[in-house]
Amino acid sequence: MTEVQRTTRETDIKVILDMTSEGPSRQSTPLPFFDHMLNAMAFHGGFRLELDASGDTEVDAHHLVEDTGLVIGEALDRVRREAGGIRRWGHAVIPMDDALSEAVVDAGGRPYLVFSAQWPQKRAGAFDLSLIREFWRGLASAARINLHMNVRYADNGHHAAEALFKAAGLALGQAYTPRGGGASAMSTKGVV
Repeated sequence: MTEVQRTTRETDIKVILDMTSEGPSRQSTPLPFFDHMLNAMAFHGGFRLELDASGDTEVDAHHLVEDTGLVIGEALDRVRREAGGIRRWGHAVIPMDDALSEAVVDAGGRPYLVFSAQWPQKRAGAFDLSLIREFWRGLASAARINLHMNVRYADNGHHAAEALFKAAGLALGQAYTPRGGGASAMSTKGVV
């Protein structure tokens, strides 16, 4: 179990992450749709995510969403460094009604994000769907993972986003599964 807290003038975020336990998970932000996405990610990834986050959402939700990605990413980086060996890779393609979304993870310590999504609508409820990219950019950077995300097609933005978070959860759950045998560096070079 890993705990990370980040406090700035704009946000205050605390995360408890356990990649080897299925729960209980709980998310508490002033953004109900975002809580819904994070819960779907943890549930389908089979890991525990507790999150308390507040911020200057009266200005814009951007700071809170991006910083949440940074904090969860930092927790994932700690898991990778302290685990003594993880599988490293994960991949999932998830449908949700009209939408099909994909996530591919390499948790090898080299940060990069490829993000491809054309949102059919700009918002899901009051949530600006363009912020989803900012969340994953922060998470990939702080977690030091290579993350490829793709909404292949969708008619409904909510469905596209939810399928994407579910796919990411499943791929992260696979990538962070402990690897037996003490092989800490999943690389033919012996180090990533």
